[in-house]
Amino acid sequence: MIKQLFCTIVLVSLGLFVNAQHTRGGGATGINKNYDQNNLTDSTDRTEHKTYTPNVAKPARDFVMLQFNYYNWLSKPDSVKTKPFGYSFNSYICYDFPIKKSNFSFATGVGVNVNVTYLDQLQLAVSDTGAKGNAARFVADTAHFTRYKFVTTYLTAPFEIRYFSNMQNRNKGFKAAAGLQIGTLLGAHTKAVETVGGTKEILKLDTKRYLSAWNFAAIARIGYGNITLFGSYNLTNVFKENSGPPITPITLGICLTGL
Repeated sequence: MIKQLFCTIVLVSLGLFVNAQHTRGGGATGINKNYDQNNLTDSTDRTEHKTYTPNVAKPARDFVMLQFNYYNWLSKPDSVKTKPFGYSFNSYICYDFPIKKSNFSFATGVGVNVNVTYLDQLQLAVSDTGAKGNAARFVADTAHFTRYKFVTTYLTAPFEIRYFSNMQNRNKGFKAAAGLQIGTLLGAHTKAVETVGGTKEILKLDTKRYLSAWNFAAIARIGYGNITLFGSYNLTNVFKENSGPPITPITLGICLTGL
């Protein structure tokens, strides 16, 4: 009797155990199904989110531009001789206006332009005395200066149409720009260095009387990422009409951009 009761209890317990295991398995399966469905939903949501969110890593707009250039007078009288070591520096703060959803934009800003020209055995006479006192003249350097340079400084505003191949990250990819640079003269001076009795002396003369008040130049840039080649050609002369020789500068250099 006890043996039969014991067998019955064991059989019932085994049946309950098997049933419990089966129920757990079904529950786990149900949970996995729900979990897979949730994963599918989340994955779908993430896919839709990526679809509608623009993938822009670094929308740099060349807010700051620094240009280090070779500078010289391309068009000038034969009597005006310069050394081949002229240079210029430009710095700009610009704002970029995208043209709809294209790879083009329009940019403008404000900056400073400094140009340095070294004269070769010449000096610039800007005296108001004499018959030719109303015009700037280049005369022979009878003082034999060690170095003689002519410096002009402009407040400038560039106007550019820009192209960029990489819309997601302008710090990478091909770039090109072309436009016009307008400048107003802030100042001009000559600086001569000579040695007298073993002592170095510097003679500086500030004048902008004979120079054009406005400067217009065609500009262009081409390159990759944050480094581009830069060039400009003046559309106006350095000196006013009838106030100096006709001189047209040219600039070639490297432009660093960012932000």
